[in-house]
Amino acid sequence: MRRWPNKAENLLYLEYDIQQNKPGLLGAVTTLIGMLGLNILTVAGIEQKRRGLLLETHSEEKVKALHEALNAVEAIKLTAFRQPTLLDRIALRHGKRLDMAEINPPTYRFVREELGVLVDFLGDTLLEGGNHVIGIRGMPRIGKTEAAIAACVYANKRWILLSSTIIRQALRTELLLDESVNSIFLIDGITSTTRGNDAHWSLIEKTLKMPTLKIIEHPDIFIRDGRLKVNFDFIIEIRHHEEDVIRLDDIAMSFTAFDMS
Repeated sequence: MRRWPNKAENLLYLEYDIQQNKPGLLGAVTTLIGMLGLNILTVAGIEQKRRGLLLETHSEEKVKALHEALNAVEAIKLTAFRQPTLLDRIALRHGKRLDMAEINPPTYRFVREELGVLVDFLGDTLLEGGNHVIGIRGMPRIGKTEAAIAACVYANKRWILLSSTIIRQALRTELLLDESVNSIFLIDGITSTTRGNDAHWSLIEKTLKMPTLKIIEHPDIFIRDGRLKVNFDFIIEIRHHEEDVIRLDDIAMSFTAFDMS
């Protein structure tokens, strides 16, 4: 996989909708960019009628000239002209925009066949680091833990399972000395709320205050428990099919007996 350039301040993400699909349109756009001396790093089709380009820039005047010129082209409509974001990188890599279902907190929808896109998105988020709490919502056996661990591997981060159902219903009550540094903490919201004792919840409260990333499966049930207040930075939803409904009561009932996540 191609490495992303290190100097983000010299990068420009350009995206446009095709208004008139004329022959040679992409060639005309790239020729204009080349005449201005801007280096094209990546070109990708996004969905059916969009194009995304990653440019390397060293002149603010040339960037302004490009913006004015492209706004004057009737065959296209600019939809992005900015330093690239994580979502822009995913769009370039996979040729699609992530489906945001809600804004507060931001909620992104995936189907199981898109786990590769999800792992890239979550993995790049882990690479950026920070003190964030991420929720993963979905029915049992949909791939929540699988995606979270794969993203940690992608980001070369160590993951710590505070509660899980990967092999057995596991509940941690303490951390080893080196586990509190540069680790990603994974919490199964149902296992913790239904099985966790005071020592387990004390550990969760401690880790939520740590300046590192936390991933909580079944965030709605975790919040509904009410023992700890959590503000999620964003939520990921995973379904088998787009039309599937995530039913909280069905999820909770499935945990009355041993179940794989």
